[in-house]
Amino acid sequence: MMKRKLKNSELNRLNTSEFKDAKKTPLIIVLDNIRSLNNIGSVFRSSDAFLIEKIYLCGITAKPPHKDIHKTALGSTDSVDWDYAENPLELVKKLKQNHIVVCSIEQTEGATMLNEFYPKENKTYALVFGNEVKGVSQDVVSESDYVIEIPQFGTKHSLNISVSCGVVIWDMFSKLKS
Repeated sequence: MMKRKLKNSELNRLNTSEFKDAKKTPLIIVLDNIRSLNNIGSVFRSSDAFLIEKIYLCGITAKPPHKDIHKTALGSTDSVDWDYAENPLELVKKLKQNHIVVCSIEQTEGATMLNEFYPKENKTYALVFGNEVKGVSQDVVSESDYVIEIPQFGTKHSLNISVSCGVVIWDMFSKLKS
């Protein structure tokens, strides 16, 4: 049986004002020195899709407005709450002081595989994603409550940061909603 594609007008999406007022998923995204503006825009777009609480842009990570962020964010820089923090380690320490559980998404000794990590109800989690080449900085990894690794089975050592972010957000969202 042929399935008809839905038009955008049939998707019943929130407008920006409704998004701002909606109950958010208790997830915060921390971008630790991301170089690619397209990656930054993609993270905004995934964050919009799953009602993420906030994004922190750290270090060299570019800030909106910027045409290359806008190209992939498609307006989600207006819906998702965001802020800039120069120093990712200071931000992580501040988040922990506010009882936010910090999880670096990285490959380390003793990392917990994403499929084995189960977020607890009534907790807010900050998910730290690192630079495209160097990953999450070691001082941030050391300060994190958890290090979560995305299991991979092919020949490559990592996923693109925007892909990693989408995978982890979806996994955490689905676990929190079940």
